[in-house]
Amino acid sequence: MTQTEAPRIDKYLWAVRLFKTRSMATQACRAGKVKIDDQAVKPSREVHTGMVINIQTGPILRTIRVTNLLNNRVGAKLVAEYMEDLTPPEEFQKLEIIKSQSGMRPFRKGRPTKKERRELDEWFGWE
Repeated sequence: MTQTEAPRIDKYLWAVRLFKTRSMATQACRAGKVKIDDQAVKPSREVHTGMVINIQTGPILRTIRVTNLLNNRVGAKLVAEYMEDLTPPEEFQKLEIIKSQSGMRPFRKGRPTKKERRELDEWFGWE
């Protein structure tokens, strides 16, 4: 890719694996969940190196800096060459808190103990 060919933001977000499909990235742009300089962007907005992009994905506000441009989707190991994740750790802690409060158990932790089951029943109001 030459420097003059800047990719669309929806294509870039899909290519660096922030969204599972390009149409999901496009929908996020249209819904105002993708912002540059606190301004919602259209899916056709061009991306340039050095841009800082804020993406609202669920309860997390992710912040990334574009370090290199690309048009095609890359493997997960290569993503670090194309973007820098500036998301503060507090955002990921928010997700962990929400997961713990929703009654979700960590993967492969088995069934809840009797005490945990009582706490879940109490929290959901199923006593």
